Amino acid sequence: MYSVGIDSGSVATKAVLFNGGIVEKVVIPTGWSPKKASESSLKTLIDKTGIKRNEIKKIIGTGYGRVSMSFVDKTVTEITCHGKGAHFLNSKVRTILDIGGQDSKVINLDNNGNVMDFIMNDKCAAGTGRFLQVMANVLGVEVEDLDEFTHNAEPELITSMCTVFAESEVISLLAKGIDKKRLASGIVHSIANRGVSMLNKIKLNDVIAFTGGVAKSKVIKSIIEEKMQKTLYSPSDSQIVGALGAAIIGYDLMYKSI
Repeated sequence: MYSVGIDSGSVATKAVLFNGGIVEKVVIPTGWSPKKASESSLKTLIDKTGIKRNEIKKIIGTGYGRVSMSFVDKTVTEITCHGKGAHFLNSKVRTILDIGGQDSKVINLDNNGNVMDFIMNDKCAAGTGRFLQVMANVLGVEVEDLDEFTHNAEPELITSMCTVFAESEVISLLAKGIDKKRLASGIVHSIANRGVSMLNKIKLNDVIAFTGGVAKSKVIKSIIEEKMQKTLYSPSDSQIVGALGAAIIGYDLMYKSI
């Protein structure tokens, strides 16, 4: 028997098929319809694995698009799901820095992966994946190429973290002839600084996990590690942690109902 967790974010929808371990995972663009993306992610899981729909006993929805998931058995906040997912991947994790498409959050966990405390920035896209995407577009660089593009480049100071103002600032600096690589380096440093600022607002406990789409950047991770003087744990697929946590919650509920 299986459970499925679906995390519908502003940029990507993630789904995990679970049976005590990760059986399959998918990440697809959310696009304009979280509902359709969530349904598509479930169908993709079924198509990739060949399992029957009735073998899935629990489906849990999370993320900002969870309100559109009429087909799920239960919805759970992403804070709770990220805690469960990160703890499953590394039981030593007690603090999570998650930087997603539209928000960022820091979560403290107890020894069982339950949320003890958290802070969240969901009022603007400052320091998030959306911010990174907009800045990369201005520079004419693909997001996935930023790590290589910024290699050994001295960062140009970006004073604004508001996406609109930062975009104008970068365009102005480009007009003044500032090197694109320096600007790109300044952008990734500003995102890392934002993450460090959030981490410093909460009591840090033992291992810190870095999750979300932005955690794919090795440069941002290394900057945060240098500033915090701590090594961050980042899973190989940092985007699926919330979906994994939702699947784990579903799996636990499945066995409570037997």
